[in-house]
Amino acid sequence: MNRARAALAPAALALLLLGACSSTENAAEVPPSPACESARFEGTAFVHCTAVPGRHAIHTVLAPENGAPYRTLSQLAVSRPEGSAPVAFAMNAGMYDSAGQPIGYYVEEGERVHALNTNEGPGNFHLLPNGVFFGDAQGHWRVMTSGDFAAKVTHRPAFGTQSGPMLVIDGKLHPAIDPDGTSHKLRNGVGVDATGRAHFVIAEEPVSFGKLARYFRDDLHCANALFLDGSVSSLWDPEHGRLDTGPELGPLIVVEKRAKAQDTQMQGAPAQGQKANP
Repeated sequence: MNRARAALAPAALALLLLGACSSTENAAEVPPSPACESARFEGTAFVHCTAVPGRHAIHTVLAPENGAPYRTLSQLAVSRPEGSAPVAFAMNAGMYDSAGQPIGYYVEEGERVHALNTNEGPGNFHLLPNGVFFGDAQGHWRVMTSGDFAAKVTHRPAFGTQSGPMLVIDGKLHPAIDPDGTSHKLRNGVGVDATGRAHFVIAEEPVSFGKLARYFRDDLHCANALFLDGSVSSLWDPEHGRLDTGPELGPLIVVEKRAKAQDTQMQGAPAQGQKANP
């Protein structure tokens, strides 16, 4: 499917992008905006956005309270509650059913909506191993295979979304992914590097799984990276006035700017408020 960008009048666009605007009495306390930049890898155009621990907060978002799923980034943009933290960027966050509900593990603000899905089946999601992107409010973010997540994670994260397949697993490409297969689509994914930064990538032109995986491993140095979706891949980048439209979406990832940078040194114990059952 083709993806289109919203054609909005300047005034309407300004209203939609209010979530990106930040006002503070002390401008020195405002963290720098994320590196949402154009990039090229092996001749293919991408957009690469980086979430930095302590400077950004990551949330999964599905629907307004007691409402149906947003289904589009534009609906999310116009529905942001007054006083919400400014949005650095947002992206579609994984596989979903015809109603926009997640088909795999999904946690939002510490509440589990869907349990880990370990079923076998057709399609990208079941090209095992698939994986989970998750983290806490303190900025500790991880990508793990679903098997490792089930075996090693004992406390429920603040956010989490399951998708598949994994692109990079412990520094190696997914064994079932061809180096440059015949399936080329607009695709997006997420990976975490050794410093804890979360890298979000969306292709600007059709790309194979193999090339997307190599980009995460070889250029962004992510030992683990997860495919989020293809064809429907969409980005809201308020700083550059981008708000993609197209097919309906399911779960969303929203990266917010923190008003003041926070210390995110790794802690041995789970963050306060995490639930024991993941």
